[in-house]
Amino acid sequence: MSTIKDTLRIAIAQLNPAVGDIQGNIAKAREARADAARQGAHLLLLTELFLSGYPPEDLVLKPAFLAACLSAIEAFATETADGGPGVIIGFPRQGETGRHNSVAVLDGGKIIAIRDKVDLPNYGEFDEKRVFVPGGKPQAVDFRGIRIGTPICEDIWNDAGVCEALAADGAEIFLHPNGSPYYRGKIHVRHDVVLRQIELTGLPLVFANQLGGQDELVFDGASFVYNADKSLAIQMSQFEEAVVLSTWKRRDGKWHCERGPHSPLPSIDEADYRACVLGFKDYVNKNGFKNVVLGLSGGIDSAICAAIAVDALGEERVRTVMMPYRYTSGDSLVDAEACAKALGTTYDIVAIEEPVAGFLSALSDMFEGTEEGITEENLQSRARGTILMAISNKFGSMVVTTGNKSEMSVGYCTLYGDMNGGFNPIKDLYKMQVYGLARWRNAHVPPNVLGPSGEVIPRNIIDKAPSAELRPNQTDQDSLPPYPVLDDILECLVEHEMSTQEIIGRGHDAATVHRIEHLLYIAEYKRRQSAPGVKITRKNFGRDRRYPITNRFRDRS
Repeated sequence: MSTIKDTLRIAIAQLNPAVGDIQGNIAKAREARADAARQGAHLLLLTELFLSGYPPEDLVLKPAFLAACLSAIEAFATETADGGPGVIIGFPRQGETGRHNSVAVLDGGKIIAIRDKVDLPNYGEFDEKRVFVPGGKPQAVDFRGIRIGTPICEDIWNDAGVCEALAADGAEIFLHPNGSPYYRGKIHVRHDVVLRQIELTGLPLVFANQLGGQDELVFDGASFVYNADKSLAIQMSQFEEAVVLSTWKRRDGKWHCERGPHSPLPSIDEADYRACVLGFKDYVNKNGFKNVVLGLSGGIDSAICAAIAVDALGEERVRTVMMPYRYTSGDSLVDAEACAKALGTTYDIVAIEEPVAGFLSALSDMFEGTEEGITEENLQSRARGTILMAISNKFGSMVVTTGNKSEMSVGYCTLYGDMNGGFNPIKDLYKMQVYGLARWRNAHVPPNVLGPSGEVIPRNIIDKAPSAELRPNQTDQDSLPPYPVLDDILECLVEHEMSTQEIIGRGHDAATVHRIEHLLYIAEYKRRQSAPGVKITRKNFGRDRRYPITNRFRDRS
């Protein structure tokens, strides 16, 4: 291929691969390369482990999977003999000393270089040291006369010296493939990380990030380019697939990216909501569910889950079911129907009086002489869960779970009842965040959603006191502190691992703090059996926070 002199055009692709879909992902890469060629690109930059999808987890332990990835890379490389753009694509591979998280550089009909990730993350949602081994000494790649450094994701996040080593090896520019999952405010963290590496090396950097949902994780794209002078040359959109051309000019022996698209970034509330929609949409679609069903109680949690489902899938793929009992209020019946009507979903009413009576009758001899209490309340929830699972089995619908993080934290949920389901779009949102997003959604329509505009969550649902309605005149605050108090205590315990004394020092009642800590610990067994859900915070239950079920520690210092 001819040597590039003073102008370099790099197409940055933030696409939505599916884990394990090697042929589907190669097809996406092929389409992106054709797009890049139409734009006049010399090189196409794809994201971390794009071929396999990220994160592939233990799939990479299967030799047949690695062999299939290598075969696909070798075949794709031959397509670059057409004189079009070269390609940088992430893939897992078997090396001499173990498995690697790698990128292949394809050009002129062959693989011209393979580079391995050096700094393997092993915290939070990442456990790459379990399945990969680190690469050796970082080396730049010669691409059509230009020395390119290809640090992979974590290689720039810490002080591993990868970028500095690449600069010392003659790299003129960093092309950085990523699989960086979303959490609230993370986009600004990424920019800070990149600016630190630019300060250390004096070289420009292209940050290409994956898009799409993968189980609990959401990858939000938002790829960007910084010049060596720390000017932001390109900011790509968040939560949207795109292939954007960056144009580089050599000035005084150094590469400078001309100003390109600067997509506006969404607000925190919009970003959280769109992450929930994208994560839910991809979980349903990538796993082949035709439609979904959820219980619509007339409360805030099921209402926002219904809104997310309609925004993600469209009203025709969402069934909502009201399952009233003697304690269901008239307001809840009215509010649930109004919500379903606003969203345009199918709406059914299946009363649970008879199923609950059947359970109580079957257990009457055993329960004779005992007082009614939480057991009878939970029978209502479990009757509803059984009805939803029956609808799921009959029609092939995925059941949507609707519990928020506040409830999941303290066990205010029923195993085999309201915890039934395949996925929970609000699992990592505290109760007050749910209210905030409901208000935001009523005032805004996110881009590229399938739901309607206007008030999709009736105002009364937002304004009324939350209640499980499992006994007469019940409210959540009969059992829990007010949600602003509860959420602050939980954020301190879960997100920040603060001591109880530190939390009490924020003005909280000591007995309340100790009780919430206790409830958090004893509910671990429930959370281990809960459906997966979108990660929104820095520390979600499951991937990030891995506490033991059997745990006698209580912080009484």
